[in-house]
Order: sequence, then structure tokens, then C-alpha cells
Amino acid sequence: MSKHAKRVYTDQASIQQLESLVDRLPVRGHVVLVMKDGSSCDGVVSTQPNMQMFRDAEEHEGINATVQLQRPDVPEWSRHVWLDQVLRVEHLDLSMVGDSSEFS
Repeated sequence: MSKHAKRVYTDQASIQQLESLVDRLPVRGHVVLVMKDGSSCDGVVSTQPNMQMFRDAEEHEGINATVQLQRPDVPEWSRHVWLDQVLRVEHLDLSMVGDSSEFS
């Protein structure tokens, strides 16, 4: 993964929001990520989401986070998602159905 991101965050509120999303995405959890642009992406969390230091296009340093989703029924499919673009997490696991959160 590149050390560059379109958006980086240094304010505490944004960092806490990213931390909250990371906590809501357990490895092997089946989720739908509803994105801020209205699109959605569903899959199984394949690796622990992580927050990292990145640089934006102007070389400002800050935090962002990604998660990798996969689909067991389509082994060649995977997608990295920037967590700052996630509006809501919907859990499809039986133990977590009905559990979702929305972020602004």
C-alpha cells in the first residue's frame, strides 16, 4: 500500500471516528460498507483494518485507515477501502445482524 492518501487527518475528532470504524470491522466479519458517495461494497474483512501515517498530495502528514475486503465465493476479488469514505457499516454476520453505525 502506498504511503500517500487523497485525504489525511490530524484533528482528534476525525482520528477517533477512524478508530471507531476500525473497532467495528472484525477480521472475518461479513459487512456492507455504505460509502459517503452513496455506493456500497460488501465482503469479508480479510485483514485487521489499520490506521497509518500517510502524506497527501501537498505532502501534509496525517492519519487515514484502510480495510481489505474479500469474497469467499469469488476468490480473485478483493478491494481496499479508505475508511474515511465510509458512512455506515452494516454487519451481515448472524451474531451481529441489526448492528450498524453511521458516521458523518
